[in-house]
Amino acid sequence: MKKLFSKLARDESGATAIEYGLIAALISVALIAGAGALGDSLNTTFDNLSTTLDDNQPPAAE
Repeated sequence: MKKLFSKLARDESGATAIEYGLIAALISVALIAGAGALGDSLNTTFDNLSTTLDDNQPPAAE
């Protein structure tokens, strides 16, 4: 029984898996935040483009 506990105490594979999981979660959060910022920027750009195009249309013929 003592051998089993000492073997478990020296086993670091669980800690390594947790570290990789934390790194993957951090990367995911960074990607989501970056995609959100990019989406907001694109939305603003297209809104400005739409406004510019609407303002520059010729008057409607009657």
